[in-house]
Amino acid sequence: MRRTKADAQLTREALLDAAEHLFAERGVSRSSLQDIARAAGLTRGAVYWHFADKAELFNAMMARATQPMLDALQAIAPATEADPLQALLRSTLAALHQIVHDPRTRRVFDVATHKVEYVDDLLGVRHRHVSDRRDCGNQIQLTFAEAQQRGQLPATASPVALAIGYQALVSGLIQNWLLEPEAFDLDAVAPQALQAYLRGIQQA
Repeated sequence: MRRTKADAQLTREALLDAAEHLFAERGVSRSSLQDIARAAGLTRGAVYWHFADKAELFNAMMARATQPMLDALQAIAPATEADPLQALLRSTLAALHQIVHDPRTRRVFDVATHKVEYVDDLLGVRHRHVSDRRDCGNQIQLTFAEAQQRGQLPATASPVALAIGYQALVSGLIQNWLLEPEAFDLDAVAPQALQAYLRGIQQA
């Protein structure tokens, strides 16, 4: 019987679901493509029909959960925003809120943060991670540059350095919360930490 596009999409989603849960339970290096196929009730051949290797499967799993957040950040048009810094803050807090409250997003961030090694067959994962980080950093930098042109930031400040600091703060909040969610309330702490950073750079 000929497979339809809908059938193929269902198979792909089943593989991504299986990979997501296995990676979360065992770690990426200890989850083989055969394990993923078995967990999905499929064959190893089905995996290779959709994904060239584990890195491609991992990246697809990440994109499924994180692409909406990346798109929201990229959608910020600093030059047309009434307040570029507040637009950046809103987008960031929305992403952090999703990590806290959406199980899939939380799971894949935990995998990407604590359960993957960027070696051997997973070097492609590192390349994707670096690319996403650069894209986010560039968007944040553009936002700070626009805020600087409007006089919201000191003329001597470096938008590049400010973007690196902001991105590091966000990454640190995510990593530390995922490591021990009981240690602090990310929804409560993130606004305070990020607003303090923005106030600090405006007064520097």
